[in-house]
Amino acid sequence: MQFKRIVLTLFLITGVTACASSGTSSTPTPSEPTPTLAPPTATPPPSAATVNGEYITIAEFEAELSRFKAAQTALGLSFTDEDANQIVLEDMISQVLLSQAARENNFEVTEADLQSRMDALAAELGSVDALNQWISANGYDDASFRIALKRSIEAAWMRDNIIAGVPTSTEQIHLRQILTYNEADAQTALADLNAGTDFDELAARYDPVTGGELGWVPQGYLLDTNADAAVFALQAGNVSGIIPTEAGFHIFKAIERAEHPLSPDALLAMQELALKAWIAEQRAKSNITLAP
Repeated sequence: MQFKRIVLTLFLITGVTACASSGTSSTPTPSEPTPTLAPPTATPPPSAATVNGEYITIAEFEAELSRFKAAQTALGLSFTDEDANQIVLEDMISQVLLSQAARENNFEVTEADLQSRMDALAAELGSVDALNQWISANGYDDASFRIALKRSIEAAWMRDNIIAGVPTSTEQIHLRQILTYNEADAQTALADLNAGTDFDELAARYDPVTGGELGWVPQGYLLDTNADAAVFALQAGNVSGIIPTEAGFHIFKAIERAEHPLSPDALLAMQELALKAWIAEQRAKSNITLAP
């Protein structure tokens, strides 16, 4: 059974990631936000979205979209225009929500903090000129980069506070499986089980390398939601029916069920779920308007 593989940022891989990470671990890639929560004139700027009154302008959205597409091309990946637009805009909205929450929680990034970070970035890249070249090459000017960096720091602080609340130990199931790649073999395995064949013997027959061992699994960790629900309906010693997923046909056995420390990968998965749940909750109670 495949597990979730997590990249715990929820932010784009373009933009200021390489630079903004200096001095703050796991700093997410910011979008290029507007400098104020209100438009500078009575006429709102052309915007891709507003988030609780804060504009994501079309200019900054298009700049971030361009950086995103360039990064995907460099990685040999591609998205449809519609998918790329959605990924970028959803990322920018999430980052605005996180940065707004940081400010609401009295987290402040001062001009001195920003200048200190800029100085550190210049030192990391070798000179102020090198930093300025990086800023220009990535579609920023000095003002927009400082704004992006500020929002990045705010969003990262809030994100880190959210995931810090995830417990490192939780109820889990020590799981083993019989995995087949067609339904006929799965039905044969199930019939053998019902006839009294030992589960571990069958698991090793179908997967001699691992013997079907999946280790300790927290709820929400399995990629397939139906498999996850079926597994967590089991008590210790119970065996599931045949569970089809994209990976194949599974018969699961709960070896043990108990409080257990999360593996590093499972902890990342739980942190990802907590972050997604927080963003979903914030979105539900926020005033978010998308451009038609």
